[in-house]
Amino acid sequence: MIQKDLILKNLKDYFGFSQFKGNQLDIIENLMSGHDTFVLMPTGGGKSLCYQLPAITLEGTAIVISPLIALMKNQVDAIRAFNQDDSIAHFLNSSLTKSETTRVKQDVTNGKTKLLYVAPESLTKESNIEFLKSIKISFYAVDEAHCISEWGHDFRPEYRRIKPIVEVIGKAPIIALTATATPKVQHDIQKNLGMLDATLYKSSFNRSNLYYEVKPKINTNKEIIKFIKERPGKSGIIYCLSRKKVEELASILQVNGINAMAYHAGMDAHTRSKNQDMFLMEDVDVIVATIAFGMGIDKPDVRFVIHYDIPKSLEGYYQETGRAGRDGGEGHCLTFYSYKDIQKLEKFMQGKPVAEQEIGKQLLLETVSYAETSLCRRTVLLHYFGENYNTENCGHCDNCLHPKKEFEGQSFLLTALNLILTTKEKFKTDHLVDVLTGKSSAQVKSYKHDTIKEFGIGKEKDEHFWNMIFRRALIKGYIRKDIEQYGIIKITQAGKDFINNPETFLITDDHNFEECDDIEISNSKTAVLDETLFKLLKNQRKKISKSLNIPPFVIFQDPSLEDMSSNYPTTIEELAEMQGVGKGKAKRFGKDFIDLINKYVEENDIEKPKDFVLKTIANKSKFKVQIIQHIDLKMNLKDLALSLGMDDGRLVKEMEAIVFSGTKLDVHYHIDNVLDEEQQDEIYDYFQEADSDNISEAYEEFEGDYSEEELRLLRLQFHSDYGN
Repeated sequence: MIQKDLILKNLKDYFGFSQFKGNQLDIIENLMSGHDTFVLMPTGGGKSLCYQLPAITLEGTAIVISPLIALMKNQVDAIRAFNQDDSIAHFLNSSLTKSETTRVKQDVTNGKTKLLYVAPESLTKESNIEFLKSIKISFYAVDEAHCISEWGHDFRPEYRRIKPIVEVIGKAPIIALTATATPKVQHDIQKNLGMLDATLYKSSFNRSNLYYEVKPKINTNKEIIKFIKERPGKSGIIYCLSRKKVEELASILQVNGINAMAYHAGMDAHTRSKNQDMFLMEDVDVIVATIAFGMGIDKPDVRFVIHYDIPKSLEGYYQETGRAGRDGGEGHCLTFYSYKDIQKLEKFMQGKPVAEQEIGKQLLLETVSYAETSLCRRTVLLHYFGENYNTENCGHCDNCLHPKKEFEGQSFLLTALNLILTTKEKFKTDHLVDVLTGKSSAQVKSYKHDTIKEFGIGKEKDEHFWNMIFRRALIKGYIRKDIEQYGIIKITQAGKDFINNPETFLITDDHNFEECDDIEISNSKTAVLDETLFKLLKNQRKKISKSLNIPPFVIFQDPSLEDMSSNYPTTIEELAEMQGVGKGKAKRFGKDFIDLINKYVEENDIEKPKDFVLKTIANKSKFKVQIIQHIDLKMNLKDLALSLGMDDGRLVKEMEAIVFSGTKLDVHYHIDNVLDEEQQDEIYDYFQEADSDNISEAYEEFEGDYSEEELRLLRLQFHSDYGN
């Protein structure tokens, strides 16, 4: 009773809470009694408290093994915020200087430090092992314990070395904690840490406030912008698999008026940290990130998590979606899915060890099952984590809100179950499906399964259908996946009973995303081009060009007019967002065009599609600042190209991107060195009179007297002088 009183007192004094959530108290009492403890608790359930509070209460220092430096820092900062003495918690990792490391070790030795966070790599260092041998350790906490398992979504080989090192340092109780572990991963963790007898505390994985939705990957950028604009001011995370896609999507969101920033491991530490802090401090609404973002990010009011690309595993998906609605409020989890993405991920696995490929393939199949199912998504997700969810309609996923029509599937299930028995419960779903559909794969032939009576018995249905039958059977408990040989299908007692006494087995066809093309909008014409307006704008451009005595293409090029004819900009600000316009050109030439469009919209009663029209990224040069600065200093262009690591042709292209987006460049100093005044005038006169600024046409006109590079430089300067 005294211990319980002390625990409650420390809960209030150190963490400001007067009561525990869920089974936190039972976990803490079990650990403090010296027992190994295994904690399975979803994101936001309060895992950290389960080892932080015992560490503060018990004698000695708790060693917390954590995978990320950023995660350690967040945890240490959080503990220190509740205590006046910063020495209560420290981390020991490669980011510390020699003097900082010495100070940490002194605080630990002097008994001031109750929690010492270490990376598994730091734990293996001989000097650290010797140091830890000399102190009193209250217990070991293995955070993000799923990193131990190759079947986990974030496998780290160094995590598998924890147990032997702990035995060298000195025995103490172990608490392993994770937010995502299937029965297979859970078994792996306990086996590897030598804690198969640990007391297991498993909280429900059901996040009832989260809404799950999967959409086909069609016009994805436009769909995302529409989704975010319908939720103004709300915080969200968008996950992409590649750094390139992160950068590209963040830029697209920005030009479409969304307050977004990028985050990935390839960015420098300062920028990454700044962007993360801006998101936490609500200076930014949306973070576009690789999965490098989010571990340990304690932002309770993330209102949506979007997966631009399907994750590699359902565990990864669950953890990433779990960052939405941690305060119990709204959390929308939207995923875009195309089977082509799965094929890409499979391709990435080629060249890896066979065992690793096999594990990756099985994890991907689980993700495909979730994406394509027409069952309640909550049911499928929870079943994956070994939890039964028996509510008929969760009312909070796309499949439950828009259910498909059911039909009787008893005969199909009997066929599938009988095949499992015939093949002696030794095969995975893909093999069984090949047999049923009559596909003579190498494996089917090698086991002579092309000669059994079940071969081709279900060929009137495709592989999607039979995969769905096996998924339904799994959810209903008629079959299971073997834990030791994950993926091997076994029949349960309920399945055997079904064979002997068949009952109703209602099924629905799953979603078929294979027919959906992965379409992306590659240009600005996201709305229908208004041909009438386009002609009016061309006439207006011609009129202005005559009055100013400059070619029409210098004012606005055709793609800019097409953009205006699709999006109906009625203010200078909106006009500046059109392709190839920019603020300078909009102010200089825009008024007459805006007046014309306003009049046209009013007379024809046109409803502008401004809310959901995707604005594309202009062809921006990433070398823009350097190029402008060096040209202002009249640097030799060959030297400039060399310093930027590019050839002369590439430099001219970069300069064109700058000028055509509305910024002035003055390269007269260079042109004067390669062409005399008369030659320059001749080329300028040509562009003054030409209908187009096409370089091939100019080259033909001068019959090769000037090189393509010379013509491009003069055209660039012509646009800069007259258009910007």
